[in-house]
Amino acid sequence: MKVKTILVSQPEPKVENSPYFEIQHKLKVKVDFRPFIHVEGVSAKEVRAQKIDLNNFTAIILTSKNSIDHFFRVAEEMRYKVPETMKYFCQSEAVAFYLQKYVVYRKRKIYVGQKEFADLSPLIKKYKDEKFLLPASDQLNEDVPQTLNALKVNWTPGIFYRTVMSDLSDLKDVYYDVLAFFSPTGIKSLFKNFPEFKQNDTRIAVFGSTTQKEALDHGLRIDIMAPTPDTPSMTMALEKYIQEANKAK
Repeated sequence: MKVKTILVSQPEPKVENSPYFEIQHKLKVKVDFRPFIHVEGVSAKEVRAQKIDLNNFTAIILTSKNSIDHFFRVAEEMRYKVPETMKYFCQSEAVAFYLQKYVVYRKRKIYVGQKEFADLSPLIKKYKDEKFLLPASDQLNEDVPQTLNALKVNWTPGIFYRTVMSDLSDLKDVYYDVLAFFSPTGIKSLFKNFPEFKQNDTRIAVFGSTTQKEALDHGLRIDIMAPTPDTPSMTMALEKYIQEANKAK
């Protein structure tokens, strides 16, 4: 069956040259964006209830833009002035670049990983005597605590924001040929919003093994999988599938 419409369960990209827009123009398909989940900040009071005192830490581990936004939001709510001596360990260049929204780069000690959390290991090990704070969501990837515990460093996790399922009731009567998911919570959100959802001819695209498992646990048929050696990104996987599905018969 041909693909004419795709719903991507994420916010619309803000950059004009997004691969999704290229797919739209190149393959003549309609691509819509709608976050199935969103983030809500945790109050300073709730952070204190986790027995977290920001004064006790000498280094912050940042895994995403959300972790940056919510760390500095909570710091402001607590009237905590982040010292210039604070060390920042950023999971990727994109995270480190976003940090400039809050700190002057040249005046700070910033250490940057490649992409995966494990890539930070050598840097964290080098500064193993620091007291690390990990501001994160209520749904922390398992590899993060495993990596930090294996390094035997002094670290404290803190829930600074939560991942919440969005209200999608306005999509009740809307049909798409492909639904693209990026997290287990996105799959859960689909079934919370539409408990009677039947896949039928809808193609399901998933990114990552945890999303794949959640989809299978809900009885979904997975038609498009990423990352794979041939298609390391969701857009590449979608493009490959659509080109095959839309071939003139």
